[in-house]
Amino acid sequence: MIRPILTELALFVAPFVAYAIFLLATKSAVLERSSWPPKTLAGLGIVAFLLMIGSFIYLSHFAGAPPGVDYIPAHIDKDGTFVPGQFK
Repeated sequence: MIRPILTELALFVAPFVAYAIFLLATKSAVLERSSWPPKTLAGLGIVAFLLMIGSFIYLSHFAGAPPGVDYIPAHIDKDGTFVPGQFK
């Protein structure tokens, strides 16, 4: 569960990090308030939101088991061994 959350967090933060790297490359003051105008922050926020929505759509279509497959939950076998959940 932590991997999808970290993936979405990384996609949200990526545009802001890219802009900070751009500011460093142009030798601008990264921590100055004037380097982060509201219009730029709004644009970065929109791009971050679109990246997250795109990843949600991608993961919903291409992740997981194919349709029509049965899931067998994890259980303890007759021998007392743990059998992890699987798709069949």
